[in-house]
Amino acid sequence: MRDYYIAGNWKMHKTRAEAAELARSLAGQLKDGKHRYLVAPSFTLIETVAAVVKGTNIRLGAQNAASEEQGAHTGEVSVLQLKDLGVETVILGHSERRHTYKEDDALINRKVRLALRHGFEVILCVGELLEEREAGRAEAVCEAQTVKGLEGVAAADLGRVVIAYEPVWAIGTGKTATPEDADAIHAYIRGVIGKLYGPDAAGRIIIQYGGSVKPENAAQLMAKENIDGALVGGAALKTETFVPIAKFS
Repeated sequence: MRDYYIAGNWKMHKTRAEAAELARSLAGQLKDGKHRYLVAPSFTLIETVAAVVKGTNIRLGAQNAASEEQGAHTGEVSVLQLKDLGVETVILGHSERRHTYKEDDALINRKVRLALRHGFEVILCVGELLEEREAGRAEAVCEAQTVKGLEGVAAADLGRVVIAYEPVWAIGTGKTATPEDADAIHAYIRGVIGKLYGPDAAGRIIIQYGGSVKPENAAQLMAKENIDGALVGGAALKTETFVPIAKFS
């Protein structure tokens, strides 16, 4: 039985005071929640949010990490620094990193392997562009990103990997894949995991959906067999929109 896992990606929003206020509100309202929860604030907010969520049922995430442990990498943040702040989970391969900042599968794979080596949970994001979907390549794109992102990842480490399917055309646009379309891609990705690691691993892995998840559509998405949670963007920035998603059931 897979546990539902609802994660909030705050992206480049909030001051420290605003982040602390949101984190306190979420910790209070989700303390009796039935599912797994995570918030991923900007790097400058992590220490502030860590102090609020420590000892609660909300995991602390980061939105990215460098591909090297340390060194002359101006502007980067390392897994060692994130671990020092209490981060437990790192989101890697988000579409904004792939398409705006031109991170390729090889770089994302280095980050995945490094994060796992240092004991982090990894949320690996995959998803197709609109033109790729319209060309009938959605499955092929998601398969390639999954296979390449997990290259060299041992079966023993797969238990600390979550896949987030985010159709790029649905992120921040207000458009959402229908529950049926989303579930079909989730099932396909689960099949890819099965080919790589076997049916038991495929049955266990959590696959989140991301792409304009809202209180109005969360329950319909989560009702699908292969959708195990959500990676929430804009709706994660307010208690009144994130909590109904987190408590969809």
